[in-house]
Amino acid sequence: QVQLVESGGGLVQAGGSLRLSCAVSGITFRVNAMAWYRQTPGKRRELVGIISSGGTTTYANSVKGRYTISRDNAKNIVYLQMNSLKPDDTAVYYCNGAFSQFPWGQGTQVTVSS
Repeated sequence: QVQLVESGGGLVQAGGSLRLSCAVSGITFRVNAMAWYRQTPGKRRELVGIISSGGTTTYANSVKGRYTISRDNAKNIVYLQMNSLKPDDTAVYYCNGAFSQFPWGQGTQVTVSS
């Protein structure tokens, strides 16, 4: 079955960086566009960015220029490099397909202190 396992979250000061990883199994990873999402309590899950099967990326305006999504098709891992973090970036971060078509993983908590 499909499994998405996010890791790499933590507590960081504003202006700092984190790199999240998402290990994917149960799908033909290399042909799937993947995405990162985030959610804060009481809010809907929002799309952070997408990486196509070919490596093309698009980002939400709120993270453009600060976040970078990449993928390793040999390891079935998608990454989210987050730089210049802000307190508003605090959320649980999830990966999924570009259409959020797979069962959600547990996510990884990112907390940015001011």
